[in-house]
Amino acid sequence: MERMIPEGLEKKIEKAGIIAVLVINDAGKAVPLAKTLLNSGISAMELTLRTDAAIDSMKHIIEEVPGMTAGAGTVLSPGQITEVKAAGVEFAVAPGLNRNVMNAAADAGVPFAPGICVPSEIECGVEAGCRILKYFHAEGMGGVKYLKGINSPYGFLGLRYIPLGGLNIDNMRSYLEAPEVIALGGSWIAPAKLINSGDWDAIARNADAAVKILREVRG
Repeated sequence: MERMIPEGLEKKIEKAGIIAVLVINDAGKAVPLAKTLLNSGISAMELTLRTDAAIDSMKHIIEEVPGMTAGAGTVLSPGQITEVKAAGVEFAVAPGLNRNVMNAAADAGVPFAPGICVPSEIECGVEAGCRILKYFHAEGMGGVKYLKGINSPYGFLGLRYIPLGGLNIDNMRSYLEAPEVIALGGSWIAPAKLINSGDWDAIARNADAAVKILREVRG
């Protein structure tokens, strides 16, 4: 079975280490936001489909900030897979595991990581060809300790995880140190309040602090 996320993209995600999770209400702020993150060393993003501006924002970033690995988040329906493919995203993720969405992603050739938090969901993802899985809600489920526990029976498969939910500057180090974690996702770097106000300096400071820890852990 083919991998849902090809090897080349997997390497890009691992090299990025941090995926900024973004909620954009004004497409005019998309490009300066992406450039701010990239300038601070954040080279991957998950732009969530939670606002009417999301698809236009995605298109602007893909066209004008080619150094950013642009993914779509909160992808909840097969129709949204069609939308993000047309926009040109490199990957898509969801907070949960929906077989219809996974099948649509596979059919459309959109690299996809479903959300998991229990072993049965891991197995459904593996059956569909997913070797990278989103671990959500990471802190709510028990953090790194819980992830290591549920992944233990599947360790021989070489699965990798993108934890999201409750991560911040104070706990990100423990996730980055875990070999099971390919990259971590975080909305604290560029929260909606700072994006809405266009406070690029504050976002840059958050990104700089996160990248500093990333480099200390992974080099």
